[in-house]
Amino acid sequence: MIKLAYFSSKDDYFMIQELPSGRGYADIVFLPRKGSDRPVMVVELKWNKTVEGAISQIKEKRYVEALKEYGGEILLVGINYDAKSKRHQCIIEKYFKD
Repeated sequence: MIKLAYFSSKDDYFMIQELPSGRGYADIVFLPRKGSDRPVMVVELKWNKTVEGAISQIKEKRYVEALKEYGGEILLVGINYDAKSKRHQCIIEKYFKD
C-alpha cells in the first residue's frame, strides 16, 4: 500500500526519506514540486504502536521545523502496521504553518 503511494505521488511530489528535522528524523516527507498546489506531507511510520503516537511524535520532535520555506497547510500522517491483525491504520491531521 505504501509503495503504491510512492509511485502515484512522483508527478506532484519530491519524496525525502529520513529527513533530519527538529529533534530527530521524519520517516518520509513529501514536498510538492514547483507548480503543484499540493500540501507538504510529513509521514511517521509505526510497527505495533498507535497512529496517535505517530502524530504525537511528529509534533513532539518538531519535524515541521525542517520545512522553513514551506508555509500554509501541512498534512501530518501517522501510519501503523499491527502485526497481530495484519492491518494498517492511518490518521491524517491538518497543521497550519505561518
